[in-house]
Amino acid sequence: MTDKLFSVEDIPRRRFLELGLKGGIALAAAPSLLRGALAGQAPSRPQFAFEDLNRVIRRALAKGGEFGEIYIENRVSRSILLEEGKFKSAVFGISQGAGVRVISGDKTGYAYTDDLTLDAFLRAADVASYVARGAKAVKPVDVREGKRPSYITVKVPLQAVADEKRLEIMKRAHDAALAYDPRIKMASIDYYDEVRGRTIANSEGLYLRDELPLLFFIVQALAAGDGTSHMGRERLSRHAGIEMFDELRPEDAARNCARESIVMLGAKDAPAGKMDVVMQNGWGGVLAHEAVGHPLEGDNIARETGVFVGKLGQQVAGPKFTMVDDGTLPCFRGTTNWDDEGTPMKRNVLIQDGKLVKYMTDILSAKQIRAERTGNGRRESFRYMPIVRMTNTFIEKGTDKPADILASTKSGIYVQSLSGGSVNPTDGVFNFTCREAYLIENGKKTTPVKGATLIGSCLDVIRGVDAVGDDLDFGPGICGKGQAAEVTAGQPTVRIRGINVGGSRAR
Repeated sequence: MTDKLFSVEDIPRRRFLELGLKGGIALAAAPSLLRGALAGQAPSRPQFAFEDLNRVIRRALAKGGEFGEIYIENRVSRSILLEEGKFKSAVFGISQGAGVRVISGDKTGYAYTDDLTLDAFLRAADVASYVARGAKAVKPVDVREGKRPSYITVKVPLQAVADEKRLEIMKRAHDAALAYDPRIKMASIDYYDEVRGRTIANSEGLYLRDELPLLFFIVQALAAGDGTSHMGRERLSRHAGIEMFDELRPEDAARNCARESIVMLGAKDAPAGKMDVVMQNGWGGVLAHEAVGHPLEGDNIARETGVFVGKLGQQVAGPKFTMVDDGTLPCFRGTTNWDDEGTPMKRNVLIQDGKLVKYMTDILSAKQIRAERTGNGRRESFRYMPIVRMTNTFIEKGTDKPADILASTKSGIYVQSLSGGSVNPTDGVFNFTCREAYLIENGKKTTPVKGATLIGSCLDVIRGVDAVGDDLDFGPGICGKGQAAEVTAGQPTVRIRGINVGGSRAR
């Protein structure tokens, strides 16, 4: 099956920029949607008779297999960039399509199409069923409408917002960043929103439909002075309507971004060596997401890959360490009403007081490792089959006071924010670059440092956590695992004893 995006490229660049400046749009849409898109019409949500969906599922299992599914999606999105004082691009995107999946033993067949007709669905079912040829077939249950709790509320739907409102929000952030300090030389604002409609039906008789709004707002500010420069960054994101900006003000995000840029202009080279690290609450939780969360995903466990294989019920971390994945936190970026397989979202405690108690699963890995379905089957779009992914993952808050944690740390590194990193899921070894960090001297946060990198293994880190604050906070992000997924990472202020820090000078 093919599904090539068509971009309108015959708009002259000058006209394109004029459209952007006026809140106009460029278009990106599949060929079958182009006529409606050019007329300024978003596609209506597709609807299909239950009997048609039952027919597709029966066709998918005609050659054998124990699970069949059809997933239908339509998505309308807007992406706008403001940079160097100009709106440089504005893209209105439309896509829709469906995927048919068959599971037979440990094998998965998957085919997708952007042609939302019964004939196309049946052809996709034929392709997906090929993987199960010769296997014993399970008789599918006829679908019937199901219900799931809703964790997402919307006051002002994104579909009802004029583009001028989006541009005004971006301009407010842009002006606030530049006004913060004359050393801020440039600000860029990325705005993205989408509304994703999902329909799912499967051979277990499940039928669900819902609609997910999403906002993602990124501010970057470049400071320059005394032969050095630094680019700060701040991100806002929720599943919500445009009212998100009433609570998470774009000006506040811009000023915090600018503050980071200015402070880091005075950063000195970071020391290298093994030392204590205090991590501020919030997005620092991405370290736990990468280093601990990915090795706890059921597909890795089924492949017997990673440091947590066979350790269920064992003490793997210090007694103050509890880690949770919770897809039910209201309107969070990693929250949905059900995962992309229809499994209800839930709060999953993965590590409780240092003891490993649960893995995260999708339908396939739950079957393979004989575990419960945890609501972690997610996909980037209808073009991808679902795989195990985190949602909102965080270190649970403790009872220590953040000020006491810092004051009781004689020396080390205070990490205020991370810029990203990577982990080897086989052995849990990771590295993370610090975007904003400071020396800790005699229990106080002092000189900002640059070039600091955290290096270690996930077991060393979670065993080294000896202080956990009572100030849990979160940050939005994007998880990459062959597919992009919206996630939230979080943590309270924590202290990790004796972690390797890569820097550019000796201590």
